[in-house]
Amino acid sequence: MTLLEKTIQEATAEFELRIPMTYAQFLTELNEDVHAEWVNGETILFMPPTPDHQDIVSFLLALIRFYVSHFKLGKVLTAPVEMKPTPDSNSREPDILFVAQENLYRIGQSKLEGPADLVIEVISPESAYRDTVDKHREYEAEGIREYWIIDHRTGKESALFYVLADNGRYRQVKPDPNGIYRSTVLADFWINTHWLWSSPQPSELEAFALIVGPEELINAINQSRLK
Repeated sequence: MTLLEKTIQEATAEFELRIPMTYAQFLTELNEDVHAEWVNGETILFMPPTPDHQDIVSFLLALIRFYVSHFKLGKVLTAPVEMKPTPDSNSREPDILFVAQENLYRIGQSKLEGPADLVIEVISPESAYRDTVDKHREYEAEGIREYWIIDHRTGKESALFYVLADNGRYRQVKPDPNGIYRSTVLADFWINTHWLWSSPQPSELEAFALIVGPEELINAINQSRLK
């Protein structure tokens, strides 16, 4: 067992653990299953996600992956896949990433070597500042075209959506009065933010049917039967 692995094993789940190291060390010393990011010369190891956090991630991942696959829009990835937009940038592991068809060449064997087109972060108890400030600033500068921040914490439920404007700055786009947000990156995709907080949540298939309509749903089912 390496010193780093021993440190990880002994760390409690009550905080994020920061370990100074080079990016080369980050690549070689960590197990690929460890959820960590390399930021400004430090490796940040994260506490395990809560069940509520994973429920939101799983719902969005399944829904968007189903939509993207059906319409052949690109590829959807999830943590702990590494995203390194430039050789000099920080290394991040967003909860969900979408890479458009025309940018699939950015997906290397071990990481996404370039910016995703859409990134979704679901806030954890310790990640609010990181997701809303640090990553907002980074993702804007790196040209990530759309950024969602989902907060599922009790009493703080919110969904923030940012779209990269022509001036290279993020512009916040609010859902309509019914809670519906329409993506600019995923063609014709929309989501009702109330789905995220409802109990029980609609199934991914129910949500997909509402988005695309019954005729397209039948087409999707028929296509899946032919595979």
